[in-house]
Amino acid sequence: MIHSTSAFGELMISAVPGRPDNCFELLVQSVTDYAIYMLDPTGVIVSWNAGARRFKGYEADEIIGQHFSRFYTAEDQASGVPALALYTAEHDGRFEAEGWRVRKGDTRFWASVVIDPIRDPSGQLLGFAKITRDMTEQRSAREALRHSEERFRLLVDSVTDYAIYMLDPVGTVTSWNRGAERCKGYSADEIVGQNFSRFYSEEDRIAGLPSRALHTAEQEGRFEAEGWRIRKDGTRFWANVVIDPIRDPLGQLHGFAKVTRDLTERREAQRALDEARDAIVQTQKMDAIGKLTGGVAHDFNNLLAVIVGSLDLARQRMASGADISRYLDNAMAAAERGATLTQRMLAFARKQELKLQCVDCIALVRDMADLLQTTLGSGITIETRFPLAMVPAHADPTQLELALLNLAVNARDAMPGGGLIIVEAAEIAVDAGERPDLAAGAYIRLAVTDAGEGMDEATLQRAREPFFTTKGVGKGTGLGLSMVHGFAQQCGGSLTLSSEVGVGTTVALLLPVASADTAEPAPARFQMADDIDTPMVILAVDDDDLVLMNTAGMLEDLGHTVFQASNAVDALRLLEQGAIDLVVTDHAMPGMTGAQLADAIEACFPGLPVIIITGFAELPPHASARPRLDKPFKQADLARIVKASRPSRASDPLLDATVRPHGG
Repeated sequence: MIHSTSAFGELMISAVPGRPDNCFELLVQSVTDYAIYMLDPTGVIVSWNAGARRFKGYEADEIIGQHFSRFYTAEDQASGVPALALYTAEHDGRFEAEGWRVRKGDTRFWASVVIDPIRDPSGQLLGFAKITRDMTEQRSAREALRHSEERFRLLVDSVTDYAIYMLDPVGTVTSWNRGAERCKGYSADEIVGQNFSRFYSEEDRIAGLPSRALHTAEQEGRFEAEGWRIRKDGTRFWANVVIDPIRDPLGQLHGFAKVTRDLTERREAQRALDEARDAIVQTQKMDAIGKLTGGVAHDFNNLLAVIVGSLDLARQRMASGADISRYLDNAMAAAERGATLTQRMLAFARKQELKLQCVDCIALVRDMADLLQTTLGSGITIETRFPLAMVPAHADPTQLELALLNLAVNARDAMPGGGLIIVEAAEIAVDAGERPDLAAGAYIRLAVTDAGEGMDEATLQRAREPFFTTKGVGKGTGLGLSMVHGFAQQCGGSLTLSSEVGVGTTVALLLPVASADTAEPAPARFQMADDIDTPMVILAVDDDDLVLMNTAGMLEDLGHTVFQASNAVDALRLLEQGAIDLVVTDHAMPGMTGAQLADAIEACFPGLPVIIITGFAELPPHASARPRLDKPFKQADLARIVKASRPSRASDPLLDATVRPHGG
């Protein structure tokens, strides 16, 4: 038997009875991917197949009879590698190796070589079977892969800002880069073979966070989170962690790639930035409050100076019997200006109560002509540019007057030497998407234009900011344009500004056109009684003694009997002592508000009317249907709402004196 074994299996050539011997020669000769040939015991070539001829380059008649050592490099020949190969095959039963071999033209190729001894049945060595395969391409591919892996290994190991390492399927660390060593403090020798859960805090390990992270990565293809992790020395750092599964082409899980970044410094920097931003915001709030209080204090001090001075003069003149009416009128005018200032404040806060209705803008501006001219002074010329007819706007006429007056005063202040102010109006249409601040529809454009100094781009951008003013510290609240802007928005419209330095400024109010079915103001809930002169017993409630005394005085002056309570509890106690026809209560009281008091009265004394007085626009929704009087108010305003709210039959206080509450 002739026996030969290669790295890819066994090749057996044996004499089989009844089969021609040349069949085996034909078999060997047909193999072209392997050089299969025989050597005698000394290494001389005695056979040669087509595969040997293909990649070694020799024809059979060129190489048979030559020693096989000629296929080895000069270095291997000098080192005795051919003789060692035969010796190993003879004594160990096999020789296998890879190395450089030489072709006919002295070019090299990388060969896989197997040499097996050939013996007769008695064990006598007859020679050797030598099988060689050209592995140059495979070796090149392996080298390329090795170089690629080495480059990636060097790349990963060179990254120091990220901890990049691998885990096996159960979380054991199998690789470790320099970034991991720098970030976590462990050397590769200390951590490879350990479970990655040691980087988690004790509470996270108890909660099962490490295993959940691997499970999420395996099931969802990725896990990413931020949290506290533990270094070798026990200190904590804030980490961003990404875990990706590593799978072979068949989808089999081989482990996980884990990338960790230390974000402690960035987190601290972000926290410091947030704290600084909060401090800036707080500073801006305080600055805004300072501007607001400064402007309001300036305006109110002026008003109080007029009121206090006028009343002081009135008291002095009254002692001598002189006419004090002009001082009282002066004090009243200053108080009304104070009420206007508070309306500006409410407008800035979007808290003023609007009574939206159809407004004829042409008639409104015409009726304001005298007021505008008186307010702006003789140095200002007012020109109106209106169409002959115009559809009504949907707005609050009182607030619109205030807004136009505000714009006119600003226009006057922009022209210290006097000049022309143009007030114009027109109907415009806004298409869908044309302006982000307006819905599609028809609008009335009311514009006030001056020929003053104008504003540069920086000033124009800030003009609508609350508290921003170019009039100097303490010269105003800076709420003028903000108030007008807020009013326009509450009406469903907007405000636009255009200005050019040295040319002038135009401020335009865009107000929605009133629809055909716009409802007129609803009539008062309580109708005026037929007998409006019948006096009533009224309970006045307010926690401010001065306001309470003033309200009670107005009611008594109207002929009513008034009892007073400084809080809701006292008011309910007085109601239990006797019959009251009407309750007039302030809303903003400590303990129980006026709206809450009204609810309690409704529960205990059904049908007893309650008027709520408030200096603030917002009331609870259920209380908004009750009769309401806004501060500040005059006696005439109080008289009208009392008459409208009186019960159907008011008792005569003289007849019911025995059941009236005592005190007040």
